[in-house]
Amino acid sequence: MAQLPSSPAHFINGEWVAPHEGGTREIRCPADGTLVATVAEGTVADSEAAVQAAAAAFAAGQWSATPSRERGALLARLADRLEADKEEVARLEALDTGKRMVEARIDMDDVISVFRHFATLAGSDAGRVVDTGTPGVSSRVVHEPVGVCSLITPWNFPLLQTSWKVAPALVAGCTFILKPSELTPSTAIWLLATLDELGLPKGVGNLVLGAGAAVGPPLTSDPRVDLVSFTGGLATGRRLMASAADTVKKVALELGGKNPNVIFADADLPAAIDNALTAVFLDSGQVCSAGTRLVVEESIHDEVVDELVRRAKLIRLGGPFDENAETGPLISAAHREKIEAYVARGIEEGAVLRVGGGPPDGEQYADGFYYLPTILDGCRSDMDCVQNESFGPVLTVETFSGADGDAAEDAAVAIANDTIYGLAGAVWSQNAGRAERVAQRLRHGTIWINDYHPYVAAAEWGGFKQSGIGRELGSAGLEEYREAKHIWHNTRPAPAGWFATE
Repeated sequence: MAQLPSSPAHFINGEWVAPHEGGTREIRCPADGTLVATVAEGTVADSEAAVQAAAAAFAAGQWSATPSRERGALLARLADRLEADKEEVARLEALDTGKRMVEARIDMDDVISVFRHFATLAGSDAGRVVDTGTPGVSSRVVHEPVGVCSLITPWNFPLLQTSWKVAPALVAGCTFILKPSELTPSTAIWLLATLDELGLPKGVGNLVLGAGAAVGPPLTSDPRVDLVSFTGGLATGRRLMASAADTVKKVALELGGKNPNVIFADADLPAAIDNALTAVFLDSGQVCSAGTRLVVEESIHDEVVDELVRRAKLIRLGGPFDENAETGPLISAAHREKIEAYVARGIEEGAVLRVGGGPPDGEQYADGFYYLPTILDGCRSDMDCVQNESFGPVLTVETFSGADGDAAEDAAVAIANDTIYGLAGAVWSQNAGRAERVAQRLRHGTIWINDYHPYVAAAEWGGFKQSGIGRELGSAGLEEYREAKHIWHNTRPAPAGWFATE
């Protein structure tokens, strides 16, 4: 396990440094309120220092000049270290987020696969040669690091979302400032401590802790920052994009979604129903790609929804180390209040509360931020609860029908695409042709057919419409952190002869 700082500190220019104004923040487990850690709480001065360190390190050129395969080798060693420290790092993640240890361990496996994926991409692209048709001219396109990157990550999958950004940034040869959520910083601290132990040059990786309003402005507006990569809410993403516009930075955004899970009458219903529960209630719905919008064919509505309601009542809530728990708490009291207001608005609009709709009873839940799995039936596309994401364990139910197969497909697609978002979705049908036709028509970045939630690091991830800009993972995830440069080399220079010499 990496040697973590003994007192609240940021990691800037290869050193653990106290916050400029001495601020600290207590991190408490959302499951029971116990104190997890006391960490630094930064200000603009801290983030400015981190930007200066990252900019100086990039200008020095040590990391960008390091052969790409060596940069990839560092990521491979990082993956090895995480494998060795997996249990301890999963525990840090579980305590910060309140999620069950079994989920935190799976997250660590995913992080390892991300590091290994980008390690294998290192050195795989030597650029390309362009045939100009001109004798004596060498024309080639090469890729170079974009520069200084601000990496701003959310609280629901802290280390996983961080790996999606840090890994390609390092492989590309960039320097970075990482700003994790102020609610879940522990694994980011582990990451920077480990990278330091593995020999990352000073200033290449920097960590600033604190609330976005306090430390964020320089990370998005400073002209020395070349790229901002952000995962989080739509409203914050819009503000970040506006802030970055003045200096025309590259921006990569993943802004969540309101993801449709479409079930046709010819689906394998036991599988569809079971996966519909996982789609929305895994991690208490605090997943950007959660299938929170059930779009079900009218003829099977009662069968499907009645069974979902029955099984939702059986879901067991609990903290990280409760072996009987199937899902955990929400991240904070403020987030639970937001979800309570969201459900109340849905009921006011005419949705029918079938199950849940509030915190669970029981003394064991009194100190945590729990909320029951909730199903709102009888919803319409124009409702607030259908158009906006709760980021919680709330499923909305809409129906579609059609006189024939084509009409049913048209109706389902119209509902599923009726959203400003476009991150993910699913279609359930045993008719392979129908499933493929619907998948092609859905305007979402990831579509599952007869499944929900799995992904691999080698496949791109990102959204259409207001779910974001750019892609993470895959090969495109590396391209976000690189610039293409065209180099034209005339090996037989001669006067152009365009203008007269006398």
